Amino acid sequence: MRVFKTKPFARFASREGIADAALCEAIRRAEVGLVDADLGGGVVKLRLARKGQGKSGGFRVIVLFRRGARAFFVYGFAKSNRDNIRGDELRAFRKLAGEMLALDDQALATAIKNGTITEIDCHG
Repeated sequence: MRVFKTKPFARFASREGIADAALCEAIRRAEVGLVDADLGGGVVKLRLARKGQGKSGGFRVIVLFRRGARAFFVYGFAKSNRDNIRGDELRAFRKLAGEMLALDDQALATAIKNGTITEIDCHG
């Protein structure tokens, strides 16, 4: 399983103090079917706890996800700032999932090299 974060998501995670280890743990839960919402089209919503707090008041993250293959963290928000994503956002995420989950190794390497995405090492 390869796990990535987009540049905008990486900025969000850094600003909010979300460590890569927390992202890896969220993907491990998703791999065994523990997702907070399967939004269809390769898009899932996962909960992340705030440091020192629980998940209920924490963060929600949108992940483009294909079990056993790849996961891309693309969007995050604090539960206190908004309840959910809008329908038009969901449609855009589904379209993006179709494109990103279909990338071959060469395209992924190019995206990593140009800084569009960063790979997270969840095997260490």
